[in-house]
Amino acid sequence: MYDPVLISCTILVAAILLDLWIGEPKWIPHPVVQMGKIISFLEKRWNKGKYRKGKGIGLTVTVVLTVFLLTVSLLYIVYHIHPVVGTIVQIYLISTTIAAKGLSSAANNVLSPLTNGNLIEARRMLSMIVGRDTANLPESEIVRGTVETVAENTVDGITAPLFWAMIGGAPLAMVYRAINTLDSMVGYKNDKYIEFGWASARLDDIVNWVPARITALSMWLASFVIKGSKKKNGWRVTWRDARKHPSPNSGWSESMIAGLMGIQLGGVNYYRGKKSKRAYLGDPLRELVRSDIKKTIIYMHGGWIVFLVIEVCILLLCR
Repeated sequence: MYDPVLISCTILVAAILLDLWIGEPKWIPHPVVQMGKIISFLEKRWNKGKYRKGKGIGLTVTVVLTVFLLTVSLLYIVYHIHPVVGTIVQIYLISTTIAAKGLSSAANNVLSPLTNGNLIEARRMLSMIVGRDTANLPESEIVRGTVETVAENTVDGITAPLFWAMIGGAPLAMVYRAINTLDSMVGYKNDKYIEFGWASARLDDIVNWVPARITALSMWLASFVIKGSKKKNGWRVTWRDARKHPSPNSGWSESMIAGLMGIQLGGVNYYRGKKSKRAYLGDPLRELVRSDIKKTIIYMHGGWIVFLVIEVCILLLCR
C-alpha cells in the first residue's frame, strides 16, 4: 500500500546515507556549483551603479525561483517516467544539499597534520574551510577555528537541508541550498555587498532560524550517550551566550558545543590583516587541544542523527 509518510521518511534517511557514502564526487555535476555560476554571472552584471539593494533583492528572487522551478520541473518529468525513478532522483537531489561527509573530512584534514606536528599543513587545510587568516595561528587557534566551523556548518550543511526537505522534499531543500549559497557569495557586510547582499543575508537568517535551535537541542540530547559531556553546562552556556554571536543562528550550535565540551570559543580573528573581535562563547574551563576536533565531529554526527529521529517522529505523528 502506498504510504507517503513512510516514503518521505525513507527519502530523508536515504539522502543522508547517500551523502555519507559518496559525498561530493567530482565526476558528477553538482547542483550547488551550477547555482554558484548563476549567482556569479548575475552579480557581475547587477552589483554596480544605483539601487543595489533593489538589484540584490532581484538576484535573490531570480535565483530562488529558478532553482525551485527547475527542481519541480525535473521531478515532474522523472516521476512521470516511473515513481521509483522519481524517488531515486529526489534522494540524490536532497543528498547534494547535505555535506556531512565533506564537513567531517574537512575537519579530519586539519586534524591529521596537527597530530603529526605539521602546523604549516594544518593551517593550510584550515584556510580552505574558514575565511580568517590562518598563516600564523598556533595549535590552539587552529583547533578553535576547526571546532567553530564544524559547529556552525552542522546547521548549514546538514540539519537545515534536512528540515526543509522534510517540509517540501527536494524542491525546498534545493531552495534552501540556493539561499545559503547566495549568502556565502554576496551576504557580506562590506562596501561591495552591504546593500546588494542584504536580501540574501536576511533570507538566510530566516530559513536557518528554526533548524539552528533544534540542532542545539539535538546536540544536547545526543550528549547523553557521548562520554565526558557536560550536559548541564551545555544548556546553561547556550542560553547565556548564543545570542552574543553576530549571527542570529550560528551561536546556538557553537555555544552548545562550547558548553558540552567545557571550552571557550570566539575571540579575536583576523581577516586580510584586519582585526575582528567576537564575543566569547562558553567558559575557559580548560585549554583547547587537538582531540577537541574529533569530539566536535562526534557531536556533529550525534546532532544530525537525533535531528533526523525527531523529523521521522514528526512525520509519523502526521499520519
